[in-house]
Amino acid sequence: MPARIKDLVVDAADHQALADWWCAALGYERRRPLGHPPPPPEWAVAIHHPQDAGPVIWFNPVPGPKAGRNRVRFDVWGDTGELLALGATMVRRQTEDSGWDVLADPEGNEFGVFSPRASGLHLSGGGTTL
Repeated sequence: MPARIKDLVVDAADHQALADWWCAALGYERRRPLGHPPPPPEWAVAIHHPQDAGPVIWFNPVPGPKAGRNRVRFDVWGDTGELLALGATMVRRQTEDSGWDVLADPEGNEFGVFSPRASGLHLSGGGTTL
């Protein structure tokens, strides 16, 4: 039986803030166990799409900032301008050879942004889904 992706995990110096940023960018919410109090702030944070339309993403606290280039990155359907307004930074604009922009989240993790207009995709619900 082949393996399947269960969750995605991102290491972050400020895992709480980065989880909130990705919630805003993707339209995700923090995942909280029903009937349990919120976990301590030093624990990893899980976020999910409210209708489970994408993978669960965990933000794991690590000491210090990111060093070097990402070995894995997210690609999202979305609006580059909206993501920049949320606090992303431009790494590379799309070219004739690539049909996507490369941005970085507030901790410098690079991600690709593909225009939903170019694909005919229509986003709804105030966020971008993976």
